[in-house]
Amino acid sequence: MQDSSVATQSHLKRTLGLPSVLLFGLAYMAPLIVYGTYGVLAKASDDTAALAYLLALVAIAFTALSYGKLARLYPVAGSAYTYTRKTFSAHLGFLVGWATLLDYFFLPMVIWLIGAAYLNAAFPTVPTWIWIVAFIVLTSALNIVGIELAARFNIVLMVVQLAIVGLFVALCWHYASAAAGPGGIALAEPFFKGHVPFASTMAGAAIAAYSYLGFDAVSTLTEETIDPKKNMPRAILWIALIGGAIFVVAAYTMQLAHPGVEFKDTDSAAFEVAKMIGGDIFVTVFLAGLILAQFASGISAQASVGRLLYAMGRDEILPKRVFGFIHPKFKTPAINIAIAGIVGLIALKLDVATSTSFINFGAFLAFTAVNLCVIRIYFSGNHGDKKIGVIGGLLFPLIGAVADVWLLASLEKTALVLGAIWFVIGLVYLCWITRLFRQPPPEVAV
Repeated sequence: MQDSSVATQSHLKRTLGLPSVLLFGLAYMAPLIVYGTYGVLAKASDDTAALAYLLALVAIAFTALSYGKLARLYPVAGSAYTYTRKTFSAHLGFLVGWATLLDYFFLPMVIWLIGAAYLNAAFPTVPTWIWIVAFIVLTSALNIVGIELAARFNIVLMVVQLAIVGLFVALCWHYASAAAGPGGIALAEPFFKGHVPFASTMAGAAIAAYSYLGFDAVSTLTEETIDPKKNMPRAILWIALIGGAIFVVAAYTMQLAHPGVEFKDTDSAAFEVAKMIGGDIFVTVFLAGLILAQFASGISAQASVGRLLYAMGRDEILPKRVFGFIHPKFKTPAINIAIAGIVGLIALKLDVATSTSFINFGAFLAFTAVNLCVIRIYFSGNHGDKKIGVIGGLLFPLIGAVADVWLLASLEKTALVLGAIWFVIGLVYLCWITRLFRQPPPEVAV
């Protein structure tokens, strides 16, 4: 017999219009993240960060179109895991879900690592590891007691972030204009550098894609969105395009103000640029905004890890006694949250570049799977109530899949090796729980 809580969750109230979904998606992406990873991206792309963001946007935009088509065809709370399971098979769906676990597991770690790098730049006498441990302890404690600060202040934080990004862009432009002198600004310089190999820019694009993670998160709101078949595809695409425009403009103006990749600390490069263009007052405002955004984002990311692990424990994909545990007082998956915090300690041994690349391994596999799902549906002829044409059903998702695979291949070797090991572990685990593929894997109800 289905209990009342499950029944309630099965019939969510549709109250969200297109503007609300857009705000949620942009808040989840955290626009200030463009500055958190700028130094790493500039170095990896050999000072072609703006072009790297633009190339990443191409892959993301075509993938967003595929997400939109699948959200229209399956108007339920979805994900790459759900779409692959419905379109191909339960086994492939499981492997895609396993790959995306990398995002969930390591996203909080990267958030804490970036925040610690900037706090260390502001307070160099305090070791970075202290900031990392402080982030982990505080966010873990808040998530265990069930305080949902990030969800409560999402819109306010987004407005603050957009204001800081706007001010940062304006100050960069002013500084670049003053430094250029009578000759004026070389406007095309950030995009066209003949001496930089395209492979370097693609390596940067593979890291830049990290900033776009979350554009698809609104697919989980499908059951709460008004007219989801119309609004969800629009929201997913517009979130990707608006986020991409912010990232490209921010990186472009940063390159104008600070050409080159020489920074005191690559992981906190934007701190150095902020001080250069706006002095102590602006760098204080920037740092406060960035840390606040990182803190709230870390709370949400860790909470997502706990929820996913709980769903897998409840459905007995993982040991139920551990992962299906709910704290009797706080009613939160306390053990899972603690596990996520312990995993975050890996940040003490990793840098931002490696950790973001590791996360993107799972993301690119998921994005590729989504594009392949649309192609499979096109050839199957099962298009739902609106026929999918050759351009939207074959050409665009094929471009998206090729771009995603290219970005995947452009990741640094360490990330590729670690990602491949994780994928093989998932394949072995799938063999075990399905008795060598003779049974379907359990379904994760998230």
